[in-house]
Amino acid sequence: MWLEVVVLLVAAVFLWDHLRMRRQNKMFAAAGVRGPIQAPLLGNAPIFMIGESAETMLELTKRLIDKHGKNLQITMFQEYGFLTADPPMIEAILSSQQTITKNNLYGLLQCWLGTGLLLSTGKKWFRRRKIITPTFHFKILEQFVEVFDQQSAIMAEQLYARADGKTVINMFPVACLAALDIIAETSMGVKINAQRSPDFPYVQSVKVVSNMMAERFMHPLQRFDFTMRLFFPLQYRKLMQNIKLMHDFTDKVIEERRHTLQQTLPNTPAAEEEDDVGSKRRMALLDVLLQATVDGRPLSNGDIREEVDTFMFEGHDTTTSAISYTLYLLARHPEQQARAFQEIREVIGDDKSRAVTMRDLGELKYLECVIKESLRLYPPVPMIGRHLTEETTLDGKRFPAKTNIILLTYHAQRDPQYFPEPEKFNPDRYSPENNSSIDVFAYAPFSAGPRNCIGQKFAMLEMKSTVSKMLRHFELLPLGEPVKPVMNLILRSTTGINLGLKPRVY
Repeated sequence: MWLEVVVLLVAAVFLWDHLRMRRQNKMFAAAGVRGPIQAPLLGNAPIFMIGESAETMLELTKRLIDKHGKNLQITMFQEYGFLTADPPMIEAILSSQQTITKNNLYGLLQCWLGTGLLLSTGKKWFRRRKIITPTFHFKILEQFVEVFDQQSAIMAEQLYARADGKTVINMFPVACLAALDIIAETSMGVKINAQRSPDFPYVQSVKVVSNMMAERFMHPLQRFDFTMRLFFPLQYRKLMQNIKLMHDFTDKVIEERRHTLQQTLPNTPAAEEEDDVGSKRRMALLDVLLQATVDGRPLSNGDIREEVDTFMFEGHDTTTSAISYTLYLLARHPEQQARAFQEIREVIGDDKSRAVTMRDLGELKYLECVIKESLRLYPPVPMIGRHLTEETTLDGKRFPAKTNIILLTYHAQRDPQYFPEPEKFNPDRYSPENNSSIDVFAYAPFSAGPRNCIGQKFAMLEMKSTVSKMLRHFELLPLGEPVKPVMNLILRSTTGINLGLKPRVY
């Protein structure tokens, strides 16, 4: 009897699952969107869990695209999703005001970032975007260039000890510390000295949490807090402890900065104040937030912390990936490296100690092409997630509510239909005569549409400053293992992002 009951229950569950998914599957079929065969209850989860890992995810998604097309349906347990590497569909999604909500995977970051600019939606997102936009005004970015130059100089200075032309250097952790120094000073207005004091608790916590979040992103049993607490209790405790340490540090900085701001004369702009040694204090993101109001009320410390933490997260890992991969590609393409170096000499000169200006960086046109081509081949954000809160028509296709969307920008940017010889490193794609022919939605390393990256000008200036500083000091050599890109929150490499260095002799 018990056997019959069990069989009936299993049959009932399978029937429920079939009926629940039937309407959604019909909508995908009507839209001409296909995908791999779904297992009852599990959907396509076995495809991603059996024999696959973060290391193979780029290869797996490429195989699925080759077999089922650039638009495909994927179901994970009871969640249905839509993956696309099709630029017209990417355009429809990124351009729509109905698709600004991030998908469920981003919720993993909420314990750290709250619902700041990255994770918020609706009125809150619009208000925060409006508040933060002035931070990237030309005059504030011009102040930040000095920070970029100083911190990249520290990076170069510390690399001389290994610049023997033989030592293999993984640039990812090196660039990461420099990026942390830069984003801390520009977002919070504080020096954390990550490059010279990498054991500083806040620096360690950022690295620990970033790495753990990346692992959670790819591990199904870590996707939910309750399953992580159940199956990985020690890791969960470690994660929460490090998040608390970061929050406490940020709260302390906010309180100190608020107190300083209240002590200054009401008519004295923050950028004009002087510090203890008589030099002008730069405007930071934190200053903008402290002076902002919503409906006539200032932002709370909690609101401000959300945005500062979001900037710390988004502003160090992404640029770390971009800088590392750009240096890697230059190391393995000596002709392009020589051309970029010659341009730097013509614009900045041969004095390695000379500080760069915003005008200098603006004149490094070929270096900008190099960085753009690196972002095409190795986009720091290899995929973008969205969530449909209601039934929506995109590119003439009707999609069900609650669909999780993944935009596979990594694959779209290697599509031979849009980029001839897509695997070739060719910065001239972005020369003035060629740049206008590039589809802005086939190439979207900073996303596009209403939720495009608010800090893309900041990021480009930081990358140009750091890469030019490295080229002024070193010849980049093709040493170490080739990269093996791994899809994660940001694009990393399982083998490191390796090169060798030799001091420049002018």
